[in-house]
Amino acid sequence: MRKSFMRKGAAAVVAALMVLSVGSAYAQTQGMERRDDRQDDRAGARDVKQACKAGDEKTRAECRQDKRDTKQEGRHDGGTNNPTPATTPTQ
Repeated sequence: MRKSFMRKGAAAVVAALMVLSVGSAYAQTQGMERRDDRQDDRAGARDVKQACKAGDEKTRAECRQDKRDTKQEGRHDGGTNNPTPATTPTQ
């Protein structure tokens, strides 16, 4: 009797840990994807600004605006860079 109680208790603890670990891993993965997308957008904006500064046809203000525009396009790209939109898992 006591052994079966211990087994059931251990099985319940294992099941609870599995359910909790799946939920947190799912959210962390999406957050990591969004962070990677933001880092890529910043790197692209830096490249645009460096290329603009290398040429002499634009002012510093115009180069800054180009960088802002590039970052804004990354924020509002319509989901083309991230085909899976962020959703909250059902519980």
